[in-house]
Amino acid sequence: MSVLGAILAGGQARRFGSDKALAILDGATLIDRVAASLSGQVDAVVLCGRTGGIADRPAGIGPLGGIAAAIHEARDRGCAGVVTLPCDTPVLPHDLVGLLTVFGGAAVVDAIPVIGYWPATLADSIDAHIADPGDHSIRRWSRAIGAKAVTLPISIANINTRADLDALAVTISD
Repeated sequence: MSVLGAILAGGQARRFGSDKALAILDGATLIDRVAASLSGQVDAVVLCGRTGGIADRPAGIGPLGGIAAAIHEARDRGCAGVVTLPCDTPVLPHDLVGLLTVFGGAAVVDAIPVIGYWPATLADSIDAHIADPGDHSIRRWSRAIGAKAVTLPISIANINTRADLDALAVTISD
């Protein structure tokens, strides 16, 4: 099964104060750490929402626009699906893709639903969901499509503030 990896990096980073994707953790940018974690688990890695990457579809609606772009990219490449991750989750399980794809359908990490596996066959479904003027949250869409909620064996750090980055840096150096 061919799986695309997509790093969602189109956020405003208001709480962080600068581009989180380029923040340094233990000598590497957050986005490079996420890409390195994904690269051995997927067939290819793409960026969504950044210059040089795939444009969110549509822009300005939050992470669901990045997920939509990633699903369409997976379908266009002939992949079975896509695993999406935000650029601010730099420490991931080495078997994340396997943990998400084992169910054969859509699956999300219960604590951070932007981390998920989305079959490429959902491209039309996500477009219809986005076209509806209602709530564009990932949780609402994942419930609507019956995505399996997965509890991971480790807690995933999600960097939202400089204090979050500093705290993670301390745990990594210990």
